[in-house]
Amino acid sequence: MEIVIVPDAPAQGDLAAGAIADLVGRKPDALIGVATGSTPLPVYEALQRRREQGLNLDRARICQLDEYVGLPAGHPESYREVVRREVLDRLGISDDRFMGPDGSAADVVKACADYERTLAAAGGVDLQLLGIGTDGHIGFNEPISSFGSRTRVKTLTKQTRVDNARFFAGLDEVPQHVLTQGIGTIMEARHLILLATGESKAEAVALAVEGPLAAVVPASVLQLHPHATVILDEAAAGQLKLADYYRSTYATKPAWQGI
Repeated sequence: MEIVIVPDAPAQGDLAAGAIADLVGRKPDALIGVATGSTPLPVYEALQRRREQGLNLDRARICQLDEYVGLPAGHPESYREVVRREVLDRLGISDDRFMGPDGSAADVVKACADYERTLAAAGGVDLQLLGIGTDGHIGFNEPISSFGSRTRVKTLTKQTRVDNARFFAGLDEVPQHVLTQGIGTIMEARHLILLATGESKAEAVALAVEGPLAAVVPASVLQLHPHATVILDEAAAGQLKLADYYRSTYATKPAWQGI
């Protein structure tokens, strides 16, 4: 696991977008897993700027990390619609190069199995962006999720629903259930980039990065991944004991290594 501490969210976005641009340069049809919420928006904004400067994303493929259960097709807060607005439209990627789980399906268990097969048939995820919840969750794998779990239906904790209520008219409108890539599914991506900003994420980040491997902190599983990068702003890094070490190792890293 590599820990990179940068001054602010725009710097996070530039760094992650650079990794995606490098990947697409090597593999134009790379499958890129995207996350929703406010944290990854600077990444998509930085990619848009790179596209305006000549980055070709026409062959890139996009896949979704998770989805609410029960929101009607086209609901503005369904993650399919959020990804369409914030990623596909912004980057000029066509709908036929997007894949995600169907949270409005009549049989959501089958929808989860179908999505697993879709990812496998696509050759697996090349790079997956992740956020982290205040309770340490990744995707919607809440605390005590199995490290071997696959895409499935999960019940959200009250804290997660409270955290997401800002995107809805109120807490009562936040769905209770979601479809999410499992931790085992996420760990099969070839490169994981976890982004965290703000003091509210500092405790979860410290537990995930420097704490023990534990299902109660799902993000701690990234300690086992062969290519995991954690990009933090100064506030999110505020509780790390080895922050100075992370800064010095990144500052002296050869430029050709990238992240």
